[in-house]
Amino acid sequence: MTRFIGDHGAWVVKGLIGFAALFAIFVFLTRKTELARLANQVAAAPISLPFFGLHVASMALFGSLSAALYGGPAVRFPSDLTAAAWIASALLAVCFIALSAAPPRIWADLVRSTHNLIASAIAASALACCAGAMSWNLWAPTSRLTFTLVKLILGAFLTDLVIQPENMRVGTHKFTVVISQQCSGLEGAALILIFGLFWLVLCRKELRFPQAIALVPAGVGILFLLNAMRIAALVLIGNAGFRDIAARGFHSQAGWIAFNCVAFAFALASRHLPWFTVEQTVAPEQSSPSRDSSRDFPAAPWLVPFLAILAAGMISRASSGLFEWPYFLRILAALAALWLFRGKYSRIDWRFTWSGPAAGILAFSLWIALDRLAGSRGANPGMPAALAAAPPAMRIFWIAARVLGAVVTVPLAEELAFRGFLLRRFVSTDFGTVPWRKFTVFALLGSSLIFGLLHGERWLAGTLAGLCYAGVSLRTGRLGEAVVAHATTNSLVAVSVLAFGNWYLW
Repeated sequence: MTRFIGDHGAWVVKGLIGFAALFAIFVFLTRKTELARLANQVAAAPISLPFFGLHVASMALFGSLSAALYGGPAVRFPSDLTAAAWIASALLAVCFIALSAAPPRIWADLVRSTHNLIASAIAASALACCAGAMSWNLWAPTSRLTFTLVKLILGAFLTDLVIQPENMRVGTHKFTVVISQQCSGLEGAALILIFGLFWLVLCRKELRFPQAIALVPAGVGILFLLNAMRIAALVLIGNAGFRDIAARGFHSQAGWIAFNCVAFAFALASRHLPWFTVEQTVAPEQSSPSRDSSRDFPAAPWLVPFLAILAAGMISRASSGLFEWPYFLRILAALAALWLFRGKYSRIDWRFTWSGPAAGILAFSLWIALDRLAGSRGANPGMPAALAAAPPAMRIFWIAARVLGAVVTVPLAEELAFRGFLLRRFVSTDFGTVPWRKFTVFALLGSSLIFGLLHGERWLAGTLAGLCYAGVSLRTGRLGEAVVAHATTNSLVAVSVLAFGNWYLW
């Protein structure tokens, strides 16, 4: 069984994810009435805390067995038994989380009413996995095509090209790259293909067919060309002397930036270009230039500042080498988004009392305690070498920007997103009508856990901090308390870094 997991485990996981996605789409498109009925039953059913606890225990077992199977400490029982327990724990985790959200009778009703869709989703997912396995044959020719495109692009800018077709190496005498199969652009093309097909299905009533289908091959072709341009730009950056930026920041971020740009352009074109969009009658008051765009997307004022920081972070890291010097881009992006929606924040209670700073101190104490238990303090490398070697003015500017972001823009953006939006969105789809003191256990734990997962290996500390911020906001009914609590935690982290040299915290 261990060998089976090693040979086919990845495809089994992909098949299960594909089945879940396809089944959800099929049900949404063909069983809306039944789906609405079941959704109302689920909404009326309380979260089962015993099943949720069993889910957490199953996930803990799954994580431990994953470590044992994939390079962790050896276990004392046979590896096949470990593999079987690993699969069983994963299945149990899925079952328990489903049962915590809805009782068994609702799931049985769903299976009875959608058994034909279940069979269709299984067949479609299996076919997709078979097609994916067969696509390995496309890696080599796709890599050669990308190699040719990169060579043509670089030929327009450079004369001292180093070209080695036998090992797919291209560049200059100063800097060369090897175009591996993973860099061929095939994965990006597949991503935009899947995104495009999903978008066409979901927005089919608003699109003009067959014209809208042309968006899919156009998106695939544009992203494939952008991938070749990305590799060519990587060579040009490295040839200009910025080897660290080329090999690290740009190489790791440029592909995702290109995908996000193409996906955004795809969605924008499908909704605003008359050739692709079905004409709709618009009321005179809606066609006014002063129409408030946040009515179409009420979550925008709550999410856009946080998303702006993420987008600016991708650009900042893409233009960085060993050290992220353009950190200030995150602050500018957040301030621009906050200014854009400034009128929407007037109805938020920004006041705070001693509870906010107290919650922030508690979150900081938990953060430090967990870091000490994990042994992070012992691995503290001190101030980053690049920052220590920088001129004093540049070092002071970067530190000031880092503190400003941590104490001002990050608390505002993240509390708007997680406590202002996500916590209330888990309570009701009409989150704007949810009182600030109202919550469910699922909403509290779910929003805090997602907040914690964004902190990477410090996910547990992040989750506990999220619980502190949510708790003080719910107790007082003011988002301002959570913002001040978050700012207090980050301020204490900054003091620990700058006054006591605990740079591992940043």
